[in-house]
Amino acid sequence: MNTIRLEHTFPEVFAKRSDLHSEVWQQDVTLERGKLYLVEASSGTGKSSLCSFIYGYRRDYQGMISFDGANIRNFKTKDWTNLRQRHLSLMWQELRLFPELTAIENVQIKNRLTGFKGKKQIRQWFEELGIADKMDTKVGIMSFGQQQRVALMRALVQPMDFLFVDEPVSHLDDTNARIMADIMMEEATRQGAGVVVTSIGKHVDLNYDKTLRL
Repeated sequence: MNTIRLEHTFPEVFAKRSDLHSEVWQQDVTLERGKLYLVEASSGTGKSSLCSFIYGYRRDYQGMISFDGANIRNFKTKDWTNLRQRHLSLMWQELRLFPELTAIENVQIKNRLTGFKGKKQIRQWFEELGIADKMDTKVGIMSFGQQQRVALMRALVQPMDFLFVDEPVSHLDDTNARIMADIMMEEATRQGAGVVVTSIGKHVDLNYDKTLRL
């Protein structure tokens, strides 16, 4: 997959609003593989909705979203399964980890589906992210910042053409945010993937190809 295009797309809940001044909603926007984007937003402007629409979890939008020219409303379950395993990865703002599982189990449960990364690489990420001592700790008792790092690893253990990262560093200090960004970009660059980072405040300091105001 090389392009994601939004044509006059906006959440249905915004249908009666006349005060939208967005560079994404109700516009014609194309995201390209291999490019790096920052989507800046204020609270309540539909940042997480955007990710959910593109990932196929929600359909309550107007306009069209297409992947390489194909309208995603026409995709079947098998199409979405393939896309989410091989082409499209998303780190959710609310993380969506399994609290009863350990940190390493949360990463492995995704990696077993894709068979993409070896144990050595995953353990190296844990070391680099400073949470190697938390590998066997249940996620539910880890701090949110530690959970963010686990969620990033889970998002990276698959082939991808596009990586969406929703609020990746909201609970991290500058040092850990930088490490997390470096790992994210190293893997995305290795795969030639496009990266879309969303933020309502603190964001990863990267050399963005384009910044869009939601």
